Amino acid sequence: MEKRIGTALIMIEDKSSVLSINKILSAHSDIIIARQGLSLPERSFSLITLVLEGTTDQLASLSGQIGKLSGVKVKSVLMKSTTEENENA
Repeated sequence: MEKRIGTALIMIEDKSSVLSINKILSAHSDIIIARQGLSLPERSFSLITLVLEGTTDQLASLSGQIGKLSGVKVKSVLMKSTTEENENA
């Protein structure tokens, strides 16, 4: 299965979910290229942004597991790399 590049934005409204999020991210560390965290206490939530590279199944597994957590929202975007598109043309 071909790999894709993607991003995920995770909004954490319930801080009791942080340990679960970190366990999930550690289990998927092989597809995480970059991670940035941002605390916004004045808005009562925190954000984690991820840059990912993996198969659609791997990326969906990560997003799906995080999306099931209480007080957590996740949105992801995937795209084919232009290198792969040019090779297949």
